[in-house]
Formats: sequence, structure tokens, C-alpha cells
Amino acid sequence: MTARHGTLFGVGLGPGAADLMTVRADRLIANARHVAYFRKAGRTGHALTIAAPLLAKDAIHFPMEYPVTTEIPLQDPRYNEVLSEFYAQVTMHLRQLLLSGEDVVVLCEGDPFFYGSFMHLYERLKDTVRVEVVPAVTGMSAAWTASGAPITWGDDVLTVLMGTLPSETLIQRMTDADAIVVMKIGRNIGKIRHALREAGKYDRAWLVEYAAQEGQTVQRLAEAEDRVTPYFSIVLVHGQGRRP
Repeated sequence: MTARHGTLFGVGLGPGAADLMTVRADRLIANARHVAYFRKAGRTGHALTIAAPLLAKDAIHFPMEYPVTTEIPLQDPRYNEVLSEFYAQVTMHLRQLLLSGEDVVVLCEGDPFFYGSFMHLYERLKDTVRVEVVPAVTGMSAAWTASGAPITWGDDVLTVLMGTLPSETLIQRMTDADAIVVMKIGRNIGKIRHALREAGKYDRAWLVEYAAQEGQTVQRLAEAEDRVTPYFSIVLVHGQGRRP
């Protein structure tokens, strides 16, 4: 008889509110024997914080602690080298569990296939073990819902941008876009403000912090000039396209 191998479940947790999680995600988390999640060293991790009330007390935890976040510039070759080694190590541990017959639930903030760290595990494991992905509400969806206005109308094209992009790229993409979502803001907020001004869309921009989480705030970006934007922040420019 062929030994049964386990399944890796990449479970999307949504934007942060437990009641925005899918029924499938709830079930998998509640029944998880092995649970893995990303976090900064020494931190609980946002994914675990969201899922903790659902986990069994005897669940076996595998925290995957990033060796680097913002300590090395993205452009530095060492950044990818360090992270590649990190993903290789955690993938090896997960593969051993799966090949021994254990299922593993990986807790994923937002949606697993939308700029999530889980994608790096998926690419390294999908050809050797069974992997199932549970989609979720994205943080940007929660943000534009919190803003109280549709993000797109009619034929509007939505452009999703990373604040880490070069200023010239941001300006060009913002100029061409009908509706805009900007993620990964943090220390890039000044560059984002400049790009929006150059694109002529600054006065239409909104800042949403902690969408669908405790502490949620929504305000025009122009009214938040002195704010230090937290990690969970998204800038929006709503489309103004065709409507009946």
C-alpha cells in the first residue's frame, strides 16, 4: 500500500476581521494539527493573531521568521540571497512533514496568491506534494469598501501599484490609470504623494489604515499630511468611469 502524503493548505485569512474569513478557512484552521505562519523575529505575527481563537490548543506551531525585512534594500543582491535561503529551509521542513503523512495549514494574511509570501512556498512545493489554496477577501477590497465608494465604474481599468516602485514608474502608471490602489506604503509615502501630484490625482486620493481591523481609519490623503502611515495602509483613487 502506498503511503499517504499530507496536503499543504495555503489558507487565506482575509483583511483581518475574523468574520470576513471563509467557511472553508474556518474549518481548516479549527481542525489543523500542524499550522505554519510567517512573522518577524520576536513577534507574534499578524496571521497568527487573526487565527489564534480558532486553533486547537494542541496544534503544533511552525513559525517561519523572516531573516530580513527592511534591513537590506530591495535592490541589494543580498536581499534575494538571504530570502532564497530562508524559503529553502522552511520548505525543507514542510516537505518532510507532508511526506510523513501530515497535513499542514499555512496561515496567509489576505489572499495567498496576491503578493503573499505563501507563493514562494507554493512554487517550491507544488510539483512534489499536494497543495490546495483557499482564496480570501483581499486587503484592498476591504479598503475600498471602507471608503464607502466603488473603486471602479463601467470600463475603468484598476491599477495596483507597489509604493516600492521608482518614482518615474509610479508617475507614469498613475497618469495612465483610471482607478488606483497603492500598497506597501510605509516609508514610501512621500514618493507616493509626489507621484500622485505629478499625475494630477492627489486631490482624489484616500488613505485607509487598518481596513476591516480594529483602529480602521479613512480620510483624504491630503488631510493626512503629518501622519506616519502604518504597515497596514492603502492609498486609493476611485475611478470615475461610465455609469447609467
